[in-house]
Amino acid sequence: MPLQGKVALVAGASRGIGADIARYLAKAGASVAVAARTEQVSDPRLPGTIHTVSQEIIDAGGTAIPVLLNLRDPDSIAAAVAKVIETYGRLDILVNNAAIFVPGTLETVQPRHIALSLEVNVRAPILTMREAIPHLRAAGGGHIINLSSIAAVQPGPGPYTPDQIRGGDIFYGPEKSMIEHFTQRQAIALQNDHIAVNTLSPMGRIKTPGNLFFSNDKENPTLEFESADYMGKAAVWICEQAAADFTGQITYDETLCAEKGL
Repeated sequence: MPLQGKVALVAGASRGIGADIARYLAKAGASVAVAARTEQVSDPRLPGTIHTVSQEIIDAGGTAIPVLLNLRDPDSIAAAVAKVIETYGRLDILVNNAAIFVPGTLETVQPRHIALSLEVNVRAPILTMREAIPHLRAAGGGHIINLSSIAAVQPGPGPYTPDQIRGGDIFYGPEKSMIEHFTQRQAIALQNDHIAVNTLSPMGRIKTPGNLFFSNDKENPTLEFESADYMGKAAVWICEQAAADFTGQITYDETLCAEKGL
């Protein structure tokens, strides 16, 4: 298995894209820390916990542990990374997946939701990288994958067409643009440490629990979610590459899988 002996920490892995990336990394041989804050299902629209995903990996013959991680809490981030090191003695792969959506407009959004969005979507991956980098360096190098989105692509100058004028999240795309820039700056900074830093985005909408949350009926929720197979395959391929040869890349799951025959 190509990632045998490697240790991965996947943030936001209790369901959806993060859970699928964790499963694919484990299938490729990595020991996976399934990290998130969900230990019990409190909303039927959001099934899955760090314990259920870890057990699924173990039942499939892989190696995994559940790790409690509250991305709004810097101490929790530090403790999660410390837990991985305590359990496995090393860290080779970090996947920053967790993110939230804040609907509305700039005039209607609450200040606390602005803070929440910035804390989870921007500050959290930065702090997680900060905690992980010394351990990646100690392992002789490794990989950081920051999940992004096609929403990070700037719309360019106006006037705008009707399909560009739409509602939805007001911060997610701009925050992901910042993460892509930060990823490349860190790829430069960490290149001599043999630590690759890349982004990975889904090409289109993946109907995960989080993606469907606002449109899903809490009283009679659909549980027909889509698997993020392209994201999982692409993440494994990225982690198989030599850090010196593949870093600072802004990648898209379906495109990468098609190019590499995955």
